[in-house]
Amino acid sequence: MTFEEKYADIRQLAKDEIEFIEKFMVQNVKTREPLNSHIINFLNAPSKRIRPLLSILFYKSLYGNISDEKLKALASVELIHSASLIHDDIIDESDTRRGLKTVACEFGNKLGVICGDYLLSVAMKIVTELGSVELLKNFSNTLNKMCVGEINQNFDRFKISTIEEYIEKSKNKTAYLFETAMLTPFLTEVSYNEQASDFGLNVGIAFQIRDDLMNLTSSDSSKPVRNDITEGIYNSAVIYAGSPDNYVNGLEKTRDLLNNYIKTAYANIEKLPQNVYKKGLENFLELLGND
Repeated sequence: MTFEEKYADIRQLAKDEIEFIEKFMVQNVKTREPLNSHIINFLNAPSKRIRPLLSILFYKSLYGNISDEKLKALASVELIHSASLIHDDIIDESDTRRGLKTVACEFGNKLGVICGDYLLSVAMKIVTELGSVELLKNFSNTLNKMCVGEINQNFDRFKISTIEEYIEKSKNKTAYLFETAMLTPFLTEVSYNEQASDFGLNVGIAFQIRDDLMNLTSSDSSKPVRNDITEGIYNSAVIYAGSPDNYVNGLEKTRDLLNNYIKTAYANIEKLPQNVYKKGLENFLELLGND
């Protein structure tokens, strides 16, 4: 089975909840045409929904069911992720995303920036209406860290940092949004707060390391390869090698780094009840470790 087929099996465990999230996201997009239809098509385009999926599986492994209110909060996580993709496409000058023209390609960079900001505003409006100060605080802090991560990455282009700095950047850019997704259903169930938080951070860091690794090694012609190095964004392979010219010398240590975070994520879910939802989380971690 391919990665996509194995992942589809895992996603089936939260099929109804993911469908609720996707419908709720679209319902809250209300702006002018033709931009409105473009945004809705983008949100409706095939997407893995990894962040809400992991959160739902973790929660269902403990409680069996998850409320609509919690799913609405997870929809906000996906809206933030979608907004970040729209902004990334402007920075990367990308023409397509999820098989569609990017907002910037269709409407220009100015409207692309505003569109990403609009989705962020929709996400925060939903969170505010849910009435949880802790939830609002968590989302606000995560947005701040995501921006800091992108700002720092821009200023650190063509600089070889330390592994510690690379991990911190990975947290800001990626892992804190994973953590927010994991924490979202648990803000009123504090007994699993730390466990969910740690799992989110470790999976998020592993996800970023894997993404960076794929950028250097992927044979998928539909994705840019080694463009990070060209743009001066040096990941762990370059750091371990000590130079962008011989990054291949750092690939093995990068895979070890990835596996260490996956191993820690396994430990974070070790005490969850044995059921299909925990198995789904384990299967996802197994997929994350496969090239």
